[in-house]
Amino acid sequence: MGFFSKFKNLFTSDTKQQEEVEVYDKGLEKSRKEFVSKISLLNARYKKISPEYFDELEEILIMADIGVNTVMEFIDKLKKRVKRENIEDSEDLKEVIVDEMFIIYVDNAIMVNKIQYAEEGPTVILFVGVNGVGKTTTIGKIAAKLKKEGKSVLLVAGDTFRAGAVEQLCEWGTKTDCEVVYKENADPASVIYDGINKSLTENYDVVLIDTAGRLQNKTNLMNELEKINKVIGKLIPNAPHETLLVIDATTGQNGISQAKEFQKITDITGIVLTKLDGTAKGGIVLAIKSEVGIPVKYVGLGETANDLQVFDIEKYIYGLFKDM
Repeated sequence: MGFFSKFKNLFTSDTKQQEEVEVYDKGLEKSRKEFVSKISLLNARYKKISPEYFDELEEILIMADIGVNTVMEFIDKLKKRVKRENIEDSEDLKEVIVDEMFIIYVDNAIMVNKIQYAEEGPTVILFVGVNGVGKTTTIGKIAAKLKKEGKSVLLVAGDTFRAGAVEQLCEWGTKTDCEVVYKENADPASVIYDGINKSLTENYDVVLIDTAGRLQNKTNLMNELEKINKVIGKLIPNAPHETLLVIDATTGQNGISQAKEFQKITDITGIVLTKLDGTAKGGIVLAIKSEVGIPVKYVGLGETANDLQVFDIEKYIYGLFKDM
């Protein structure tokens, strides 16, 4: 039995996981319809596996935003497995395709999709990303999740550049019953300094910090993030404990480019992929892990706070391929 069959059996029989599985199921509907229907049509045209079959499969995978390099590596592995296991029928290849995609994401690595909390004192999580990706909304949704878990959460409005950013974070503060540290027209590092000080004196569990989303002038952004990291590190050694890059899934390969650029600027520990429900190209999850080597920690699968899920590769693979 392959990995995919095990996922299916687990998720269809385990009632405890049903709610989360349903969020993935609904959120990946666009990608699943597009992806699975194309593979089904391909298998209907080619009953037997052939070089032409692999050419068309390669095109389908690239169109799903899995990324050219990842697809080439994937097709190569698939061909070797077909030869080794003497697979001839395209129907027999379906589960192999899904299993190999799971293997590509895991890549013999330990999957670190959970937030790394500080052993003592506040856990500091810094959020970075370009404007318009849903960074502030993501912070609000994560704050709501953490509050449900019984944690005390402080929000820090370190984006003093974008008009409306402070107001938006304050709205989320009201919604989630979290205090927000902010100063109008102030240096971001000074706002963050105040926020970290407050978190220490008032014994907060988690500090979520918003930052400006400029990537056009990388030197300025690099200097600003370097300054922010120094300020945080002076007050809490080894902080920030997480630096999460927020990417809009609907931007496709542009999101991969953003990840590569931010990697050059600061130490990214995880990715939050928003609006995955709004794209038919859900393969970007595989491309990010393969091409950038950073784990996806959260995925946005809808509008509500509950639709922001801690990323689970098994639920993702199930949601993407359950109709195959």
